Amino acid sequence: MEVILREEVEKLGARGSVVKVADGYARNFLLPKRLAVPATEANRKIVEQEREAYLRREAKAKGEAEDLARLVANVTLTFRQRVGENGQLFGSVTAKDIADALEAQKFHIDRRKIHLEEPIRTVGEHKVTVRLHRDVDTDINVVVEPEQ
Repeated sequence: MEVILREEVEKLGARGSVVKVADGYARNFLLPKRLAVPATEANRKIVEQEREAYLRREAKAKGEAEDLARLVANVTLTFRQRVGENGQLFGSVTAKDIADALEAQKFHIDRRKIHLEEPIRTVGEHKVTVRLHRDVDTDINVVVEPEQ
């Protein structure tokens, strides 16, 4: 059965592409979840219009993310934490802490967009990646100082 994908489906195709799949996969998974529609001429026109609207929204979102990335790139966040021996923190600085500090500086960034391999547990300067859009990443400086 040929279907037109309405969303990107992993290992199958991108939004708007026409793919040939097994009848059962289409009937039982793709169509009920509204991930795809049957490949008729009328549906092709509708999906093409949806794709154009999606591309316009995506371009606008990417432009806004690039503007925000330029502003956030200059930000340095400073955290004061209790420190034990060898510069180890009692506790850690997490993505939520960074998101709250950015919020205090009037940057509204979701904590899930802040990529930390693991929470920061040492004193010093750290680079933290913020993914604002699928194609837009920026780094911010996070400085952890001992509490006096």
